[in-house]
Amino acid sequence: MLEVPGYPTGNGSQVSLQPLQVLKDNAEEERSETARLSSFVGAIAIGDLIKSTLGPKGMDKILQSTDMNAAVQVTNDGATILKAIGIDNPAGKILVDISRVQDDEVGDGTTSVTVLACELLREAEKLIGMKLHPQTIIAGWRKAVDTAAAALEKSATDNGNDPEKFKQDLFNIAHTTLSSKIVQQGREKFSNLCVKAVMRLKGKTDLHAIQIIKKKGGNMNDSYLDEGFLLDKKVGVNQPKRIENAKILIANTAMDTDKVKVFGSRVKVDSTAKIAELELAEKEKMKDKVDKIVKHECNVFINRQLIYNYPEQLFADAGVMAIEHADFEGVERLALVTGGEIVSTFDSPGKVKLGQCDLIEEIMIGEDRLIKFSGVALGEACTVVLRGATQQILDEVERSLHDALCVLSQTVKETRTVLGGGASEMLMANAVQELASKTPGKEAVAIEAFAAALRQLPTIIADNAGYDSAQLVSQLRAAHTQGQLTLGLDMKEGTVGDMRTLGVVESYKAKKQMLTSGAEAAEMILRVDDIIKCAPRQRTPDHH
Repeated sequence: MLEVPGYPTGNGSQVSLQPLQVLKDNAEEERSETARLSSFVGAIAIGDLIKSTLGPKGMDKILQSTDMNAAVQVTNDGATILKAIGIDNPAGKILVDISRVQDDEVGDGTTSVTVLACELLREAEKLIGMKLHPQTIIAGWRKAVDTAAAALEKSATDNGNDPEKFKQDLFNIAHTTLSSKIVQQGREKFSNLCVKAVMRLKGKTDLHAIQIIKKKGGNMNDSYLDEGFLLDKKVGVNQPKRIENAKILIANTAMDTDKVKVFGSRVKVDSTAKIAELELAEKEKMKDKVDKIVKHECNVFINRQLIYNYPEQLFADAGVMAIEHADFEGVERLALVTGGEIVSTFDSPGKVKLGQCDLIEEIMIGEDRLIKFSGVALGEACTVVLRGATQQILDEVERSLHDALCVLSQTVKETRTVLGGGASEMLMANAVQELASKTPGKEAVAIEAFAAALRQLPTIIADNAGYDSAQLVSQLRAAHTQGQLTLGLDMKEGTVGDMRTLGVVESYKAKKQMLTSGAEAAEMILRVDDIIKCAPRQRTPDHH
């Protein structure tokens, strides 16, 4: 409650006022220390929840919804975990937000960015305890971020002009990204698969042309990349199952006839013959529509809505392959890939752009039939077919591949790479530590804290693998101080190893984003000194 103290009157006595209530009843306010503490506690709790998923030996979480029928998710993808948990703490929500931004911007590093922000706040909590002002800490941190970013940029290598080396870089980045995911046994295969798919995009970052189809059965290693486009639908009855030089009309229109739809009105008739007439009229209407469609000189008709038996039969007679219920994303993607456009009226055949491809045929994957489009207009289109034992595994493999594909497509645009395995973090931490030793005044303490937070990332990676983190990280720190900047943590052997020879490479853009986003979010939470919760809205009892 906000109170206004008494104020003095002219004759030196005090007039005491009643406490003045500014906020509504039931509104809550937390001030300075309490507010800051509740922010820190919330953010650190989020970081602790997620940090066990960091690194190649990170653990998974099971997410179960309150709805008993909803599918259980098993994942170690930071953004997915944070999206799924309901959080009441405002600072916690900020961390969820940065992981989402990291996911949208670069696709990977969603756990790292949250853990970095959390570790920065853990350090800030100690500094606030030492009576350092938040603004002093922030001033120090800002200098630290600049120094760290400069050190990171200096360490980045760029093989963008050498196609062979760059391809190897892409493979290594995919390998590193997938090492912390469920697919780590088949990493080689999946890394190659991702690189192939992204190379087909020819520098575009739009992943719509890469379609992912999940089919239960087989195991993860049965997954493969298909150079055509697959649609998870069946061809209509009695229609050609294979068409070469296909001209495809993609539509979103109603093709159902056996409902009497005379302007949706109620119709009174005096005999059943009249109903038959109505139905005949409906049929004629549908026949006209099919004739109009066939006039477009297409030999494949793909509709987003369902196609009833009568029009299906008409299409079969005309030798046109008709595919119904191609879900909306299927239709959108098809239009993109085959170079056609989605049509809903058929009056001007000359103006409609048809999609084209060399061959359409039915194929079998496991138990299911799918339709394969080969030789599509958009050369970069391809389909990744994922196989796996359960739906949860398939979902997690899809999330893993999505992360790798995002990072690779960003790397094709920003070709610089940095070393992974904690090497970049240690390199930045040492640069920041050096800055601290040169900085006079209290800011130096904050800069040191920033270096300590950066060093926490390799520590957590080692802890998650069950190795002695104190031993490993101190070895790594000593090596970096002596100028061996390519050393990082080799999590296979549990030793310090050369990341360049091991091929543990990450995208420069992802690392830079992690550093800046993590620091910005931590700074924002640190600035808070007052939390005001609005009064809940009063529910009025229902009057029946």
